[in-house]
Amino acid sequence: MKFYITTPIYYVNDIPHIGHSYTTIAADILARWKRLNGFDVYFLTGTDEHGTKIAQAAKEKGKTPQELCDEMSEKFKEAWKLLNITNDDFIRTTEKRQEYTVQTIAQALFDKKLIFKNKYEALYCVGCEKFLAEKDLDENGCCPDHKTKPVLQSEENYFFKLSSFQDELLERITNAAHKQHIEIQPEERRNEIVGKIKLGLEDISISRTAVDWGIHLPFDKEQTAYVWIDALINYITGVGYPDNKEMFEKYWPADVHLMAKDILWFHSVIWPAVLMGAGLATPKKVYSHGFFTLNGSKMSKTLGNVISPQELVEKFGVDAARYLAVSLIPFGPDGDISWTGLTLKYNVDLANNLGNLISRTIKMAEKYFDLKVPQCSPDFELAKKTAKILEDDFTPAINNLYFHKAAQALQNAVTTVNQQIENDAPWKLAKTDPEKLPACIYSYLQAADLIAIHLLAFMPETAEKIWSVCAAQENIEETAKKYFKDKIIPEKGFSVSGAQLQQAQVLFPRIIAEEKK
Repeated sequence: MKFYITTPIYYVNDIPHIGHSYTTIAADILARWKRLNGFDVYFLTGTDEHGTKIAQAAKEKGKTPQELCDEMSEKFKEAWKLLNITNDDFIRTTEKRQEYTVQTIAQALFDKKLIFKNKYEALYCVGCEKFLAEKDLDENGCCPDHKTKPVLQSEENYFFKLSSFQDELLERITNAAHKQHIEIQPEERRNEIVGKIKLGLEDISISRTAVDWGIHLPFDKEQTAYVWIDALINYITGVGYPDNKEMFEKYWPADVHLMAKDILWFHSVIWPAVLMGAGLATPKKVYSHGFFTLNGSKMSKTLGNVISPQELVEKFGVDAARYLAVSLIPFGPDGDISWTGLTLKYNVDLANNLGNLISRTIKMAEKYFDLKVPQCSPDFELAKKTAKILEDDFTPAINNLYFHKAAQALQNAVTTVNQQIENDAPWKLAKTDPEKLPACIYSYLQAADLIAIHLLAFMPETAEKIWSVCAAQENIEETAKKYFKDKIIPEKGFSVSGAQLQQAQVLFPRIIAEEKK
């Protein structure tokens, strides 16, 4: 079974921030989860490096466009390495393979007479890299996202016959039984897309004469491909199209494209239409999330309120940064974050709940059993209860990309074990009924092992630490794959009776909540 997942390729006019991290961490969690469940996963991310905005930014910095792109793409690679992202490839639109694929697709569409030349005049927002209609502007005649007035551009360009795909797009998006159904999530965004398509699709300009920093069209070297046409094609370049037929047939179509809502139209309408025109399969799912605000304000480099991956990691550590980025806000709607909110969730979920469970369990094993797994016949009731919570709540949540719900299911499982410890009161059993004590401690370790297995996708390093501390046998990833395949808790337990445990360590030191200025 294959699973092909992509992030958008990020525009290199700015450094990576929490919005980029949010999408990429979510994609990584899903990729790791699918691998643990036996899928042959291909995970692609990268950078979008052509267009007017890049050329202007490079000029302002006294660099060539290529120099700026080289510098900025490295920052994204460094950020994803820091956040322990397991992408299989990192694509750049300035690579020769991308140029070749873009020109191949453009020529195919031109040969099928789906591309034609026409005079074009419209308002163009450099910040968005797209044309805007009057109805798209705010009351001041500005782009609603960038608060700048678009410029009137008039030139002779090549157009793609998007209008001819209107009926087929509607059919694929609205008919779940269609063999090439395009699922758009969340549902409210799907409804927006469907409504907009029903208003009628217009043919779109796909080239520029005034922009030299781009990929030149194979049938007219005087014109370059519009940056969005160029960017979208990366998804097939990344899996070998057109020359690596074996790889392309193995992984295409994409199982899910992840992105922010501002680029959903390109991915759910223009991109499928281009693919249909070229005779290729369309993506199976397009999933968009909302925008972040920080303390109620839109994040902006100009305002100086952008949170970088490095800042998150410096304050919370890599695994906690991964967890917090996708658990604080539902994956779909807009949401507001703050350093106070991030710190509070860190303390509640990780320091007080998960960290406390591991610490107190190991300390009890040290006090009563010389830091060894108790030698006894394990009681599986707590493990079964923990497994049921995770199976009923965690698994469907992560499969449906509800990462915040998956995180909550993990917390519910941890809370269940902590509550069981309170109910058992081992510190009292040690005095009143010591024969029951070994099975109790063993059951806590067993439940912690199950939680660690499910933590692997979210917090891989923490999961391995818990696995090691609890003296669980075998490799955690191999054990997880066996468990997710068969859902069988081993009779002798993950943590083997008599095995030496490790000293309790503070997984998540508490952080004093202080608003970062």
